[in-house]
Amino acid sequence: MSTTGATADPLAALGALPGVAESVESVRKAVDRVYGHRIMRRRSNEITSEAALRGARGSAALSGADWALEEVRRRTDFSGDDEARAVGAALRLTAEAGQLLSIWRQSPLRVLARLHLVAAADKDERVGRPRRAGEPVDEPLVGLPLPDAGEAHGRLDGLAALVAAGGSAPALVTAAVVHGELLTLRPFTSHNGLVARAAERIVLVGSGLDPKSVCPAEVGYAELGPAAYLEALDGYVSGTPEGMAAWIAHCGRAVALGARESTAVCEALQRGAA
Repeated sequence: MSTTGATADPLAALGALPGVAESVESVRKAVDRVYGHRIMRRRSNEITSEAALRGARGSAALSGADWALEEVRRRTDFSGDDEARAVGAALRLTAEAGQLLSIWRQSPLRVLARLHLVAAADKDERVGRPRRAGEPVDEPLVGLPLPDAGEAHGRLDGLAALVAAGGSAPALVTAAVVHGELLTLRPFTSHNGLVARAAERIVLVGSGLDPKSVCPAEVGYAELGPAAYLEALDGYVSGTPEGMAAWIAHCGRAVALGARESTAVCEALQRGAA
């Protein structure tokens, strides 16, 4: 997404694209159904914990580690192969995201650096900072042309400025742009997809759309599948109004599916309590 131009609030302008208002309204209704469930009034902490686990599993699946939920729940050692490390990174990011909400609007670049540090969990000097010219990027799934380091740095600064400025855009639009821009830029040498989805979660929670973090969009992305994810991302990269609207709609469907997942968890808990 270009962050320059005549529009004073480009995120709000995206909210006016055809079909986006419908996506925003659909997401709001799906989220409201979860928050209105009687179980949420008594056991919201359990729903949040379960959503975090399921969201981490979904994000890891999009990074090539499509494990069964019970396997993620059971395992304690994530230091083995690449898949295990991806699952471990997703779990760490899910836990860390909630600690960064108060910092996000003031210093989004600091938060992104911290997310990468948590995801990578090693002492490589490339960890926790944007990539430099000539440094390769290891990013499963996303095969788009890679912007050079200079362009990535400039656009990352522009994204941070938009986040810090706030504005009137719906939370879904801001979250989708943060997610799409980070996937497009891949500003770090690794773990960009995991970081992008964690940043989207921070926006959705911090905006007040999903304050208890019970609507894991990552579940929805995994359910919709990698092919649909990449097709929608191509729309974002195109920069066309139709492409941008399609990406926002895809993100909206993912959030709604995450909400549906937590509604099902509420229903299961309610049956167990009956």
